[in-house]
Amino acid sequence: MSETRNTDEEKKKPPLNGRRALPSTNSNDEENEVPEMEAFGLIPRGFNPKDYLHVVDVHMFKEPYEINKQQHHTDKYYSPKLIVRRGQSFQIQIDFNRPYRPETDQFWLEYLIGRYPQQNKGTYIPILVGDVLKPGQWGAKITHKENNFIRLSIMSSATCIIGKFRLYVAVWTPFGIHRTHRNSATDTYILFNPWCQQDAVYLDAEEEREEYVLNDVGIVFHGNINDIKLRSWSYGQFEENVLDACLFLMDKAELELSGRGNPIKICRVASAVINSRDDNGVIAGSWDNTYTYGVAPSAWTGSVDILLEYYSSKQPVRYGQCWVFAGVFNTFLRCLGIPARLVTNYSSAHDNNANLQLDFFLDNEGQVDTKLTKDSVWNYHCWNEAWMTRPDLPVGFGGWQVVDGTPQETSDGMYRCGPASVQAIKHGHVCFQFDAPFVYAEVNSDIVYSRREKNGTQVIEKIDTTYIGQLIVTKEVGGDGMMEITEEYKFQEGSEEERLALETAVMYGVKKQTTQDTMYQPQTDVEMEFQVQKAVLGSDFKVTITFRNKSRNHYTATTYLSGNIVFYTGVTKNEFKKHSFSAKLEPTSSSAFDVVIKASEYLSDLLDQASFHFFVTARINETGKILAAQKATVLEIPALRIKTQGEMVAGKEMSVTVEFTNPLKQTLENVTLRLEGPGVLRTMKKEFRQIPMNSTLIWDVKCIPKRPGLRKLIASLNCDALRHVYGELNIQIQKP
Repeated sequence: MSETRNTDEEKKKPPLNGRRALPSTNSNDEENEVPEMEAFGLIPRGFNPKDYLHVVDVHMFKEPYEINKQQHHTDKYYSPKLIVRRGQSFQIQIDFNRPYRPETDQFWLEYLIGRYPQQNKGTYIPILVGDVLKPGQWGAKITHKENNFIRLSIMSSATCIIGKFRLYVAVWTPFGIHRTHRNSATDTYILFNPWCQQDAVYLDAEEEREEYVLNDVGIVFHGNINDIKLRSWSYGQFEENVLDACLFLMDKAELELSGRGNPIKICRVASAVINSRDDNGVIAGSWDNTYTYGVAPSAWTGSVDILLEYYSSKQPVRYGQCWVFAGVFNTFLRCLGIPARLVTNYSSAHDNNANLQLDFFLDNEGQVDTKLTKDSVWNYHCWNEAWMTRPDLPVGFGGWQVVDGTPQETSDGMYRCGPASVQAIKHGHVCFQFDAPFVYAEVNSDIVYSRREKNGTQVIEKIDTTYIGQLIVTKEVGGDGMMEITEEYKFQEGSEEERLALETAVMYGVKKQTTQDTMYQPQTDVEMEFQVQKAVLGSDFKVTITFRNKSRNHYTATTYLSGNIVFYTGVTKNEFKKHSFSAKLEPTSSSAFDVVIKASEYLSDLLDQASFHFFVTARINETGKILAAQKATVLEIPALRIKTQGEMVAGKEMSVTVEFTNPLKQTLENVTLRLEGPGVLRTMKKEFRQIPMNSTLIWDVKCIPKRPGLRKLIASLNCDALRHVYGELNIQIQKP
């Protein structure tokens, strides 16, 4: 036992450090001992602090219906403690043992955070009572005095640390300072304040604050550019213990307390701690379609389960992909009061060497050589935008900032990305921190198809400048529709401004390889494109390839179609369809050719997002030139149906039914259903051993909704043969 005693002793004594008198403080959780009686010298016998002014009780007005949470827009937090936003006044009441006499009595408040509170670090805040409150600065004034109690209005600084503070009331007596004892009921959480003009996260439109701070559900856009799909995600930033879990993330990231008033620093460290690479962060990513010992990324319906599991186990939660990282990041930001939204970039470049071009290498057949090709195009990629000023950058680069928690590339030695100013990306000013060149490449890269000749020279067959970053979207404010924000990131394709932004980015060090024009002479008098028919999972569909011969020549084209099952990240799992044919192209005319894709060809290998990627390459035999096109497509996946029965009243039991019909020509095995709805029910799970083909599963659930108003139920179904099955329902919960 001697060992454990020893370590306890060591814990009490900070380790010696030649560089600083006190150790760094990066835990909101740790506390110091505060003396109740701080004597000035010897205390005479017979001294009783109760003979002097003495605090009997402190009232925090912390109920959701009381003034503080109402005025500070924190009434939705499912927490018994006081939660306020910085730079805005709040009220408390102090009961003394006798009436307070300002002429002779002296008391003050002390707010403390962390284990080594220091005034110059903003972790020890003494507040004297004054006559006026200065906006955005710490202060207190008496607003009401009656019998033995006083009512105080307290103003916090608009730049103060975000976190959980401990409150003490200190009273001066002739022999020493007498303090209230440690009382966790008076703990006060202080958050960012988008309603306060002096706060770095101030957002001026009320409907945007309602959406980007207070909305606890959102929409994730996925699928691909030709077939946009959407699903709901429960952020749940107000649910029980979520705020504590978010504060724990900053402790985990070891962000020093004095830096926690700065949204730039918070975003930067959070983008690293959201993923588990290199710091044992919240979510372990997995893109390989095997999710043993964990939850498949597509099965999650929201962030709450993930954050609470991490908060209790302190171990990475398995598994996530980009929308899961982005969903949890969004919860973290909104919970702390930083306005945030989840953004989807369709055809997102993952460029391994940030040279603004994705290199696709073709072999002699015109097929993509998977060994040489290292870059990939993600069908879509989700990241977040957080709203804040950027005093560290020149004027004009505040506003929306890209932050990305998905581990793609390292930044300053860790897997993290951002915050990068969207405005700087648009104008090509990628010299400004953090990680702007990487995000610029995600939305602006060119795809270069090249082929190696027998003598070893590289021949460029095609350059596609418009495929990447075709569409960037987020959920609209106040509704479930889609809002396009592509023009926030880039100028119109082909415009003069776009060229200028590119030249600026290149000047600031984004690598761009020049391609010699002599080598690249495409076939201009023949055009080729192809269409993929929309299809439901489990059915046949066709691919139609169309040639337009604009010349007066007869051409023949040796055409090759390659169908690949891909992860949504554009990485190929396998080729399931090969088809080649010779196409006769008559002068000045168009011709179309159909290739049928059978369900039996793809079903056995299908991945969880039912994504395909088709390459079509055609060699014009008369000229030897190659035409190349590629397209991603996603199958329609059947949805879950959610129904409710009877009346829906807060505090009363209601029933919910989830139904699903198996569309596949096979039995589904080991099926997991999840259902959640913030304010209505905590996540529920149910396992079904089997669902035979064409049969319908029915799951009945009883729950007691907590909060009235418009709420959303979100469900998912998951099994090895079928993933990404969702359903949702908007419901109106009545007041009791």
